[in-house]
Amino acid sequence: MPNSSGPLTFYTHPQSRGRTARWMLEECGVPYDTVVLEYGTTMKAPAYLAINPMGKVPALQHGDVVVTETAAICAYLADLFPDKGLAPPAGSPQRAAYYRWLFFSAGPLETAATAKALNLLAPAERAVMVGYGRYADVMDTLEHAVLQARPYLCGEQFTAADLYVGSHLQWGMQFGTIERRPAFEAFVQPLLQRPAYLRAAAIDDALAAASAVNANANGASD
Repeated sequence: MPNSSGPLTFYTHPQSRGRTARWMLEECGVPYDTVVLEYGTTMKAPAYLAINPMGKVPALQHGDVVVTETAAICAYLADLFPDKGLAPPAGSPQRAAYYRWLFFSAGPLETAATAKALNLLAPAERAVMVGYGRYADVMDTLEHAVLQARPYLCGEQFTAADLYVGSHLQWGMQFGTIERRPAFEAFVQPLLQRPAYLRAAAIDDALAAASAVNANANGASD
């Protein structure tokens, strides 16, 4: 179990997967510092590459510890603040479902959605070579999971798995990389009414608006 002492510093961009990590931070309800990075400049600068050599966001620094990858950040925070109830107890059947859907979304779901966005889905005769298999199987498997939610993926407890899956569904349906199925919409809508989600979205929307204003101002001065 990680030690909850030490400051939290969140590296992000308001139009990135960092929105999911910020939602998780807001669910935890703890103080954290935000460092906004820009694509192609500060995100690739030596100072940030020392934190994440991939030069991508989000990243979370907790004292001397660095966590990257959105699903890992969500899982780390859930364990860091167990009193928030964002992860089922270790060893419980609910913990198994928690791991399953976190990793399913970070692996097959994101890969299939990205491949669809790039028009690079594996042809049927090559489906066995890719981790997601067939796009339709990924969507059907996830639909079955959310239809079985009671009301959440791990039973009656909202967890980081619901947050992470819900975030994928929200963005995927918005941009057309995930099919807009009624079951997906019914699962996502209550999540988007959570106070922590609304706070996180408001913060990132304000940052995005400020970034756009600055970009326009810089363009006008060129």
